[in-house]
Amino acid sequence: MSMAVGGQGGPSHDINVTPLIDVLLVLIIIFMVIQPLHPSGLNALVPQPNHDTKPQPPSSRTIVVQVLDGGVVKINDQTVTWDTLGPQLSDIYTTRAQKVMFVKGDDDINFALVAHAIDIAKGVDPSIMVGILTPKMEAGK
Repeated sequence: MSMAVGGQGGPSHDINVTPLIDVLLVLIIIFMVIQPLHPSGLNALVPQPNHDTKPQPPSSRTIVVQVLDGGVVKINDQTVTWDTLGPQLSDIYTTRAQKVMFVKGDDDINFALVAHAIDIAKGVDPSIMVGILTPKMEAGK
């Protein structure tokens, strides 16, 4: 209730907010009552890991293809021929998630042999990332 204090006496031009506050409190109580006690959402099924198969530990060994003088090719100190380089790399990278390979060439060989080794690796799997090892990189500088 609004009261005018003063000697003017007459109607007041202020809004009487008491009934509006009463309506607001009633609405708050209504919304609190109709709100559910526990929220319900969508039931989601989380996939469970398969306990039957044991995951194979990832091979942490770095793959280095060495192209040596005389056309000799090695994969991590294992000598292979140019014909078996592709199938050997295919066997290695079918089980690996990280497909990184380094190519190292002798100082005296033609770069075309190094490029041929990279082409064979990309022919096996185009997602293989190939890096070239240089003597400076091997020294750790």
